[in-house]
Amino acid sequence: MRRGISVVAMAAAIVLGATACGGSSGSGQDSGKAKDPAQVSGTVTYWDTSDAKVEAPTYKALIADFEKKYPKIKVNYQNVDFTTVEQKFKTSAQSGKGAPDVIRTDVGLIPEYASLHYIAPLDGTAALTGTGDFVAGPLNTTKYEGRSYAVPSVTDTLGLLYNKKLFTQAGITAPPTTWDEMIADSAKIKAKTGVTGTYMNPDSYFLLPFLFGEGADLADPTAKKVTVNSPEAVKAVTEAKKIYDTSSLKIDFANAYDNMQTSFKTGKVAMLIQGPWSVGDDLTGSAFKDTANLGYAPVPAGSTGKPLAPTGGQDLAVYQGSKNLPAAYLFTQFMTSTASQAEIAVKNGTLPTRTSAYTAEVLKSPQIAGFKPILDTARPRVALPQVGSLFTPLQQEYIKILQGKASVQGGLDSAAKQFGKLLPDYAVQ
Repeated sequence: MRRGISVVAMAAAIVLGATACGGSSGSGQDSGKAKDPAQVSGTVTYWDTSDAKVEAPTYKALIADFEKKYPKIKVNYQNVDFTTVEQKFKTSAQSGKGAPDVIRTDVGLIPEYASLHYIAPLDGTAALTGTGDFVAGPLNTTKYEGRSYAVPSVTDTLGLLYNKKLFTQAGITAPPTTWDEMIADSAKIKAKTGVTGTYMNPDSYFLLPFLFGEGADLADPTAKKVTVNSPEAVKAVTEAKKIYDTSSLKIDFANAYDNMQTSFKTGKVAMLIQGPWSVGDDLTGSAFKDTANLGYAPVPAGSTGKPLAPTGGQDLAVYQGSKNLPAAYLFTQFMTSTASQAEIAVKNGTLPTRTSAYTAEVLKSPQIAGFKPILDTARPRVALPQVGSLFTPLQQEYIKILQGKASVQGGLDSAAKQFGKLLPDYAVQ
């Protein structure tokens, strides 16, 4: 999880932002509107955070195609580990030395990078075209204070993955659509098959469907108020705790994610809240030797009646201090085009962010076909620069709640106080 932003870092960002805006390359929108893109030249350094062995070859092939289309532009491709890229980018952006022209970044980092003036606004540039073709959820992840600071590249969300065979054995004909139905179905599955209903991931990101389903969130930027301990949030976490107590395998908190995956793919639990990134691993397990046994459904709904999960994925952003913005814009446009996204989806199994990229060939993938309708109800995380830092105290308190070491209200009140330190201008209940 990300740390808070220091005063020193903020000051450096303001200086850097002023330099980037005032330099010869600048971040002016006109530089993205080359009259003849074929005449644009230069070198684009691209930091790619995709899996170096499995996914990166697809991106490298696309880069070769880009260089053929724009022979005057060369791409300096660098694969950077996603666990270190955030700090590496911040360090280079703060110093003004060594930052890439284009970076592939988690959608949750866009507000922070934009607030620090590390990435360029892209509205009206060649980088951001055909916005009406983007799926609404991924497009919303690029926004900060009314402007677009990235282009959606690949997307994901959370859904309900389930073991169809176990559901059939328990006499369940459809996946649960509410948390109460999930508890009831878990009881049926346990009674009929001896298998536990689910495994609750204690990571706070996986708590978001519960919060969103009650109309709750971590904070309210409009009202400048911390809301993680609101009555709606308390109701959401109470529901999550109930599922853990009645329907979940007990968590090994030291190795929760791996144990969750093992339990599901070996048939020891019947359903999970998970993302499309897990499917490849799921299909290696004994429970899913027949790939058709893996079912996909939206997350269950809370009292709002809507299945709401967070929009995740990766966006492409352009460094505001880039000395070659026109080439960076063209590269970003090419890598997020319909053709490129369809190619990435077919080769890597990731979900496109453009509607037009969901071709018949792309939809042959069960996981893409399964998650595509789930994206329709996904929503972005609250657009705060500090949002990543908020997950750490929330997770610490959520674990205490699940373990019975803190009450729901007490744990969320504690998280809210810690949120207040990260959001000093926000009111805390």
